[in-house]
Parts: sequence; structure tokens; C-alpha cells
Amino acid sequence: SSGELWSTFATTLIFSVVVVVGAMALGLGLALLLNRSGVLAGFLRAAIFSAYVVSWVSVALLWMWVLDSQNGALSALVRGLGMEPLDWLGDPDVALYSLAGVTIWKIAGYAMVLYLAGLQDIPESLYEAASLDGAGAWQRFKNVTWPLLRPTSAFVGTTSLIASFQVFDVVRVMTQGGPVKSTTVFVYAIYEQIFMNLRVGRASALVVVFFFLLLGLTALQLWGWRDKEQAP
Repeated sequence: SSGELWSTFATTLIFSVVVVVGAMALGLGLALLLNRSGVLAGFLRAAIFSAYVVSWVSVALLWMWVLDSQNGALSALVRGLGMEPLDWLGDPDVALYSLAGVTIWKIAGYAMVLYLAGLQDIPESLYEAASLDGAGAWQRFKNVTWPLLRPTSAFVGTTSLIASFQVFDVVRVMTQGGPVKSTTVFVYAIYEQIFMNLRVGRASALVVVFFFLLLGLTALQLWGWRDKEQAP
């Protein structure tokens, strides 16, 4: 019945939706672009995936500099385009989406690798048959690539959802749940209750809610993908 709990739930849900959709879209797009042989493609794949193996704290520190409203690289770019930069981490309406963008940047390489594996399992003969039937690039993607990538997409979506719910370091380093609790997600709220407010009972309640929420959303997501896969 706590209004703070519902606010934390809404913040976490918005953050998770943005991260899951963004990571899947960016990962798939990169996989489609880099699903080819060659030194350059191999180098780009390794460079993009390297972000995934860097620690969350290092990523947060890097992006704190990039997103600095006064001297950050992104603000300098926006000014160079003749626009006024946003307060990326200080504006309650923007901060959550900035953190979601950082999270997407971190995990997109992992999604790309999974999609690459899925793409390379698709027989080339299917594309050749579709081309002979007059299918263009979009039709081949819609009728061949995407249906055969559904199991991969289900896995990428589930792992991205879990990663988005578990995010802590980025919030702790970059915003500390602010401004005005606009970036207080479930895991950070649990940390606040235990280590800052010393409310172990409330933290325990949040842990239980968090567990069943994550379990329910994961089951719902897997059920949705399974239902699509079985549809005629």
C-alpha cells in the first residue's frame, strides 16, 4: 500500500521496458550489419562486445564524463549542432532514460553475439529460395530471419529483463537514485532501506516483492514468445 513502493515499481518497469526493447533492437541491428566475414567486421564485433566485459563501475564513470551537462562530450556535440544540451543526469524527466541508454550500451554487445549465433544457424538455402520467389530484403527478414530468430529473441529478451532489474552500480555511481528519486529502481531501493535507512523489515518486503515481480515478468515474457512460436 506504500506510495513509494508503487513509484519504485513504475520506475523499474519503465526502465526495464526501455532497456529490453533497446538492447534487442540495437543487438539485432548490429548483428545484421556485422554478419559477414572480413577483418573490419571482426574488429567491430570485438570492439562492441568489449563493452560487455568492462565492469559496471567503469562504465558508469565513463558515462558520467560523457553525460556531464557542462563539459561532457555529448553536451559539446549538442552545442556544436546549435542546440542547448539537456541536464542528462540532473533532470528528473531525463535521468532515467540516460541510465537506460548506458545500460543498453553495456549489454548490446552481448545481445549482438547471441543474434549473430542465431543468424549463422539459418540455412542460406532459405534465403536463396525466398529470393527466387521474388522476396526483397524486408520480405526475407520478415518471413525467414525473424521467425527463425524467435528462440534467440526470447533468450535475449529474458536476459535483458533480468539485467535491467538487477542494475545497481550505474544508479549508485551516477545518480544515487535521484534527482527526486526519479532513478530509484528496486535493487537500489532495497540498498537504501538496508544500509541508509536501517529498515531491514521494509527491505525484506521489497526483496519478496522484487523476486515475485521478476519471476512473473520472466514467465509472462517466455509464455508470450512461446505462444508466438506455436501460432500458425
